[in-house]
Amino acid sequence: MGLFILLSIFLALASTSVVYAEEYVIDIPFGAYNPELNTPAEVWYDPPQISILVGDTITWYNDDREGHTVTSGKGSGRYGWMSDNFGTSDDYFNSGRFMPGESWSYTFEESGTFQYFCTIHPWMEGVIVVEKLIPDFPHDATGTKVEFPLLQYTPDLSVEVNLSWDPPIIKTHEKIQFVYQFYDPQTNSNLANMKYNFIIFQNGKEIFRDEGLSQIGGDYRNFIFSDSGSIIIRIEGIHAPSIFAEESVTVKGDVQDKEQRLVDFTSVVYDNPEKITHEDYHAKPAQRLSTYYELMIVIILVPAALFLFAFFWVMRKPKLSDSKPGAVKI
Repeated sequence: MGLFILLSIFLALASTSVVYAEEYVIDIPFGAYNPELNTPAEVWYDPPQISILVGDTITWYNDDREGHTVTSGKGSGRYGWMSDNFGTSDDYFNSGRFMPGESWSYTFEESGTFQYFCTIHPWMEGVIVVEKLIPDFPHDATGTKVEFPLLQYTPDLSVEVNLSWDPPIIKTHEKIQFVYQFYDPQTNSNLANMKYNFIIFQNGKEIFRDEGLSQIGGDYRNFIFSDSGSIIIRIEGIHAPSIFAEESVTVKGDVQDKEQRLVDFTSVVYDNPEKITHEDYHAKPAQRLSTYYELMIVIILVPAALFLFAFFWVMRKPKLSDSKPGAVKI
């Protein structure tokens, strides 16, 4: 009997899906200590930008010949330190100084985009994008899995509203289509010509509002979210004059007008890992002198070529005296 119980527990654990945190390595290469243009370091931190998930750990190894720090905040840029700008820390994480051959690790428990730099060499800058683990199923704002279509009744029980959205996982910078239908709960038939307002709230603020009129019992709206966070999809002011002769009804002794005839659905918007851009967070690599040499060559050769072309064109142009009839050369 005991063996059977142990076997059952083992099988239950084996069938449970477990998500393991990942560990990543960022190298501080030799030459990162030097702000000059031509150094052995191609980048200050390698890689200078990295995307991870909440719960993942990053370890920085110091392969340079001087001590460094890994400090959250904004660095000075390549030349800012020359004007007494040594960067600004935001106190989210700070390794303190660790020497060549040493390392420092940090586990990220919050999502967001984190810039960091070295307080000793403030031109050294990097970026970490920490993303939430995105579920593979649709759910409400509490994380509870839901099945489409979602079903809600207005407070007066006069209208049933079904709602679905596609894609089922809502992410930023991706078009989401909300599809909904109106039903008579007494007859289970579609309600056409329904007037309503479609509203989206995110993080406690209204971000979208539009009036609608369903033609064949349903309608849809497309929306693209710029920010992550919990959302409420509200359909309010639901009414159809041809069906509701009076715009108010009594429910449990309370007067319920058409503006109070509403339904709410909730969900969560996630940061899109496939459409995140880092254009606002440049972790500049060590610029090379060869780049400047090539630029100087272009700056010198192009005007020189134009000058030579103009010179030879003028020299080949026939003289005015040679073109006159009867001109005699002396």
